[in-house]
Amino acid sequence: MARYIFITGGVVSSLGKGLMAASLGALLQARGFKVRIRKFDPYLNVDPGTMSPYQHGEVYVTDDGAETDLDLGHYERFTGVSARQADNITSGRVYQQIIAKERRGDYLGATVQVIPHVTDEIKNFALHDDDDHDFILCEIGGTVGDIESLPFIEAIRQLRNELGPDKTALIHVTLVPYISAAGELKTKPTQHSVRELTSLGVQPDVLLCRCEHELPENERRKIAQFCNVRPSAVIQALDAPSIYAVPLQYHREGLDDEVLKHFGIDAPQPDLTVWNDVVDRFANPEGEVTIGVVGKYVGLPDAYKSLNEALIHGGMKHRVKVHIKWIDAEMFEGEDADLAAKLEPLHAILVPGGFGERGSEGKIASVRFARERKVPFLGICLGMQMACIEGARNTAGVAAASSTEFGHTPEPVVGIITEWMSEEGLQQRDADTDLGGTMRLGAYDAKLSANSHVSQIYGAETTISERHRHRYEVNAAYIEQLERGGLVFSGMSPDGLLPEIVERPDHPWFIGVQYHPELKSKPFDPHPLFAGFIGAAVEQSRLV
Repeated sequence: MARYIFITGGVVSSLGKGLMAASLGALLQARGFKVRIRKFDPYLNVDPGTMSPYQHGEVYVTDDGAETDLDLGHYERFTGVSARQADNITSGRVYQQIIAKERRGDYLGATVQVIPHVTDEIKNFALHDDDDHDFILCEIGGTVGDIESLPFIEAIRQLRNELGPDKTALIHVTLVPYISAAGELKTKPTQHSVRELTSLGVQPDVLLCRCEHELPENERRKIAQFCNVRPSAVIQALDAPSIYAVPLQYHREGLDDEVLKHFGIDAPQPDLTVWNDVVDRFANPEGEVTIGVVGKYVGLPDAYKSLNEALIHGGMKHRVKVHIKWIDAEMFEGEDADLAAKLEPLHAILVPGGFGERGSEGKIASVRFARERKVPFLGICLGMQMACIEGARNTAGVAAASSTEFGHTPEPVVGIITEWMSEEGLQQRDADTDLGGTMRLGAYDAKLSANSHVSQIYGAETTISERHRHRYEVNAAYIEQLERGGLVFSGMSPDGLLPEIVERPDHPWFIGVQYHPELKSKPFDPHPLFAGFIGAAVEQSRLV
């Protein structure tokens, strides 16, 4: 049976519980253990699929089609373990399952309550499918004291009693703020946070203390004394130069040693060769490039978290520093739009995914600039659709080309996808279907055309598997016309009905993909499309 590590947060949000879980998972892997990481989200949405990126950041999609919290992206990028639908649960999903059971009569007329029914559902989620792992790390979203998280904390308390301390550990991530006027680190917020946690019946075993200054030994002993943990279990967590330096930093501070000590496990020191190489490539670039991302949600970098990281991974591959210039697509709409001034200094242009009409004309204008100026271009999901609409309007003679996502159009070059084949069989949707979980989601195969640019990028593979998240597709009825205008559809679904990849052979590097390659990129294994894209940007930088 697996050992369980529960991770909670206190004092304030955004302390980095997700990065901490991912880093600890990577360290345990480096010691030879098999790990899986799960996320418990207390909000009442069933999943984040219909939430605004400004509310929750990006939606991370798994191979099996789950729309999940962005922290699962950290888990995958740090451990290489593919996340699944079963690795993320929300209060909304818990209550949805309970209400469904109650309506079916599964509870045999019993009064349905938070204890035991809600907590049992949470425990079942935590405990399922654990036989093939040494450690399962469970991150609890939110902050201790939030009303929404109380059932999850209670479930942890029950699991600790049921499994025993030799099978469970609890790490509490907290804040030790520095008061500049006093010139002191203050331990009181940590004390109060731990007191709040213990009042709910849960005693932490390890404290990870986020701080801007070194945590002196006397302050460490003070925290240990008041919070009832060993001094060695008070781990300082200073800001790191990059998120990929965090595993090495936490190892130096003794986090993985302390966790294994708690479980009474004597394990070899971790092999951190891969992480040392990742940090070296990030910290010691031999050049730099500037990539323009022309998007809709650029006011919140977390809305494009995986994209940001995938670009950095591509930079690591070529040992260059990647400067990302986030550009609001709406800036390029209207007569006064100074598109050239913004885009000329860039070494490559990327148009990412998104939903809705806002900013679409600015994205199309950016595609045209990249095509005409021979600037490396990558379009992802909606970005590919904008590339096809731009090509239809300006090179294929379809002046009224648009997408039905933006309203009625006489030339629906992009339209809502009504049916497609999946592993479960034929999937059917229409415009009136609920938004939640009704897109083409998860991993789907695509067949690559021989001798195409993408076939060279992917190497020997003739069929690839990539993750999707979209409701609209390029209309296959326009393929012949678009190809006469210079676009080539170099990747199609196995049945030949759904366009997956377009490129321009007359352009140095111009590719659009219907899927989201950023979701599968890792610092130690950059996605080939991003490695190729940054490589093209490096070549462009030599021409500028």
